[in-house]
Amino acid sequence: MELRDYVRIARKNWILILVLLLAGLGGGAVYAFAQTPKYVASTQLYVSVRTEGAATGDLVQGTTFARQMVTSYVDIVNTALVLEPVIDKLGLDVSATALSKEISATAPLNTVLIDISVTNSDPERAAKIANAVAESFTDAVQGTLEKPTAEDASSPVQINVTEPATAPTAASSPNVRMLILLGGLLGLALGIGIALLRTVLDNRIHTLSDLEGITEKPVLGGIAFDPEAPKRPLIVHADPRSPRAESFRSLRTNLQFLDVEGGPRIFVISSAGPGEGKSTTTANLAIALAETGARVALIDGDLRLPRIADYMGLEGGVGLTDVLIGKMEVADALQKWGSNELYVLASGRVPPNPSELLGSAAMDQVLQPLGQYFDYVLIDAPPLLLVTDAAVIGRKTRGIILVAASGRTKKQELAGAVQALETAGVGLLGTVVTKLPTKGPDSYGYGAYTYGTTHDMDQAPIEMTGGLPRPAGTKRGAKARA
Repeated sequence: MELRDYVRIARKNWILILVLLLAGLGGGAVYAFAQTPKYVASTQLYVSVRTEGAATGDLVQGTTFARQMVTSYVDIVNTALVLEPVIDKLGLDVSATALSKEISATAPLNTVLIDISVTNSDPERAAKIANAVAESFTDAVQGTLEKPTAEDASSPVQINVTEPATAPTAASSPNVRMLILLGGLLGLALGIGIALLRTVLDNRIHTLSDLEGITEKPVLGGIAFDPEAPKRPLIVHADPRSPRAESFRSLRTNLQFLDVEGGPRIFVISSAGPGEGKSTTTANLAIALAETGARVALIDGDLRLPRIADYMGLEGGVGLTDVLIGKMEVADALQKWGSNELYVLASGRVPPNPSELLGSAAMDQVLQPLGQYFDYVLIDAPPLLLVTDAAVIGRKTRGIILVAASGRTKKQELAGAVQALETAGVGLLGTVVTKLPTKGPDSYGYGAYTYGTTHDMDQAPIEMTGGLPRPAGTKRGAKARA
């Protein structure tokens, strides 16, 4: 992924990341304030060798000996030899082993110093224990470990307290600021991790760039999500100046330049699954094409769940199925819509064998005159992954345009639809992404548009060609007769 992808993920999941960041900060604060404050009291001892009246060489040897012995003396501090007298003196209700966990002793490198630190929740007690340990350690070394052989002689090792312990005024732990910061970092890392995991596991299509890894065919257009689409599916007609209507005109422009070769411009529009907006896309695209003065035929090829007639407000009981079974001519089944040259061929009654009808020779006989007479023929077909109808029709046309819904269509579903077309030998012309979000990191912008005239303008009468009628002044919803 590129940097912009990570930025998009962060913008898309910023609420989750912020919540976990605040939760981490709060958790760190709660943990910090729940801890018992600990205080550290320290004392320092100076170890030397008695060298009264000794020569310079003896002094050097004594100092070297003291440095060597300090390393061993450090390990003695936490032994029962030192700690038992401390427990007895202070009347502590702990064992030597438990007390040793509160005490640490270190010796700075190349020195004869021993630093003793005591950690306790009571600062006064910590200082008392530190001083008592220093005193007990001194007695243990001078009176036991380095005890002179003569009764009246002094120990050759001398230990002096250079810095007695005092009660600390500030707690050494917990470090509230550090714990809060650490909690915030953990929360932030968790939020980013979950956001990345959600993105990796989310296999739905969200943006136009998500199609790049599925097919090399061009993205012909992007249609924004409109919560009012069920109430006004024909947005190009209902609100021609809206940005969403303009997006269908952009799709129209891309379709006009899609295939510049000769031959009838018959296109099938389908999707991988249901509910992805293929029918509304087909209907609005047909209206947008008719706005340019082109002769457009809109065919409802979804003989299982037809929608075009309902969207267009036309009679759907008579249509394609009646033509395919020979009950009427295609010219009699066409219904003119609007003031432009747009004709609709409804689905007719739902047959028991849609695939057989659509793949029959009768379908060729329907498409052949329509392709000759009309500038564009758009066929709304059922979803590819559910039935074979779209692939069957696609073999008789220029190819198929796949519609995918942002946030709904899964990548593997669209890939399966593309594979189904390749297996059937049907050309994929391009894709259209619908229901693109208008806000947020995945938003789809249209830009600003202005119009000088309306788009629904009356067209001049066109003469009849190819055996199909084009009567002038036909009312909306009236059938075109030969």
